[in-house]
Amino acid sequence: MAEWIAVAADPVGAGGRLQALGADGTPLSAAEPVDDLAEAVAVREARLRPRWVWAATDDLYPRLLDRVPVRLGRCHDLKLVEALLLGYEGGHGQPRSLGAAWARLRGLPVPDDARDGAADGQPSLFAADRHQLPPDVDQLTAVVAVHAEQRRRIAAMERPERMRLLCAAESAGALAAVEMARDGLPWSAAVHDALLTDLLGPRPSGGARPQELDRLTARFQEAIGRPVNPDSPAQVLSAFARAGVSLPSTRNHVLKDAGHPAAAILLRYKELSRIHSAHGWAWREQWVGGGRFRPEYVVGGVVSGRWATRGGGALQIPRLLRSAVVADPGHRLVVADAGQLEPRVLAAMSGDRGLCAAAAGGDMYADLAGTAFDGDRGRAKIALLAAMYGQTSGEAGQLLAILRRRFPAAMGLVEEAARVGEAGGVVRSQLGRTSPRPSALWPQDDEETADGASPALRAARAWGRFTRNFTIQASAADWALAVLAALRRRLAALGPDGGAPPRLVFFQHDEVMVHTPVEFAEAVAEAVTEAAREASRLVFGDTPVCFPLQTCVVECYADAK
Repeated sequence: MAEWIAVAADPVGAGGRLQALGADGTPLSAAEPVDDLAEAVAVREARLRPRWVWAATDDLYPRLLDRVPVRLGRCHDLKLVEALLLGYEGGHGQPRSLGAAWARLRGLPVPDDARDGAADGQPSLFAADRHQLPPDVDQLTAVVAVHAEQRRRIAAMERPERMRLLCAAESAGALAAVEMARDGLPWSAAVHDALLTDLLGPRPSGGARPQELDRLTARFQEAIGRPVNPDSPAQVLSAFARAGVSLPSTRNHVLKDAGHPAAAILLRYKELSRIHSAHGWAWREQWVGGGRFRPEYVVGGVVSGRWATRGGGALQIPRLLRSAVVADPGHRLVVADAGQLEPRVLAAMSGDRGLCAAAAGGDMYADLAGTAFDGDRGRAKIALLAAMYGQTSGEAGQLLAILRRRFPAAMGLVEEAARVGEAGGVVRSQLGRTSPRPSALWPQDDEETADGASPALRAARAWGRFTRNFTIQASAADWALAVLAALRRRLAALGPDGGAPPRLVFFQHDEVMVHTPVEFAEAVAEAVTEAAREASRLVFGDTPVCFPLQTCVVECYADAK
């Protein structure tokens, strides 16, 4: 029985070809042409539950779902896996398409990746163009060959089992991303409109500024004592300077400390202006339809493994607008949030006994405070964040000294990661996701600056802070992807016969949301807990560290926070 099946769609029409593969990636039989690829895949999914091997999930899976609404269990996404392997091998940023991988395998010139699913202006209908294969190369042949080579490269690694898990989780995330974009996040246009009207006033016509923004503009100008465009940083800084307040920028944290009444007004203006531009009426018309917000997720869109989106701002829904995320009648939202994820990752990765003990319970900062910071939870939190992000000035520097004494293994891990980054090396996540090298970002001029450090040294230290956090943040992404894959599998088993199971509708680096019929809400909450336990065991092994997911069953997203 084949556990792996390679897939290639015909350039036009509904057909394609399938080929069963052995454990080493070699074909077990000749390629099988099928007239209806989606139907053929659905039949084999039900019978065999294989791992599907294809060029790119975001290209092929939506087309399969268009024809047959069968959710697939597992896949191997060649494009995503190629990016992981290139990063591990020091090739960050190299083209990762099927055509690029084929060209490297054959020693041919490597084509650039296509932009947004199209190549050289050709319509996205033509898969060979989109995957950047030469016209005379058969797509299925390339899929089989590149897959076998990827498996060989993984097997040659020092810890191949970890990279296999990472590739499986990344590929499962790609399946989930397509499904979430298709199912959409429940979104009430009526509630959204009421929220916008309450915040901004009636919807303006012709692209005019909303009423409330006009009012705040007038208040700001009155408080600062002169006409000024609040959207112009240069004008704002000049106006504050004339008012006797010198500001380095108009960033929010700077304005909060400005000590001038106009600053608070400007902060409110910026908050509402951001909502109007990023999630206002025009945004809803573009991204919300049929009661659903359907973003386009980009799996691994951030170098640390976190996701991104192509427009829509799905990963940055303002708290003020979360009331618009409302479950359908007879349904609930199960929202799960991983608290203190990165500090727990640090404890699990380092195996530091003291930090692991603090991370074995519910509130890690509180436990840590009782152990090392005289019960001061705030200082414990500052210390851990400083350790992970490389902050050494002020109070943070003093608190780091306590961490070094009490938790040497944990501090040794992050400080070694920083040293590797400063020296131009790479660091890896728990499962093997690899940081890029900084050489292109380092200045070549070694002239000293006013503080006695050369630009190259300052850049090296900055990159050390990046690698310090990359190790932790990328490992947190490893864990979150494993949770997503485990939860997705459990949800598929919950649905009634002939009916739709609960659906994942939202995911970001430390949070998942499931839209479920009411009768499954309790089972979904338990599935979330089980998925977190499974992910912890898979990624970190036998660790005393607890990775709790705070789970809420609500009708409205705003009620979960």
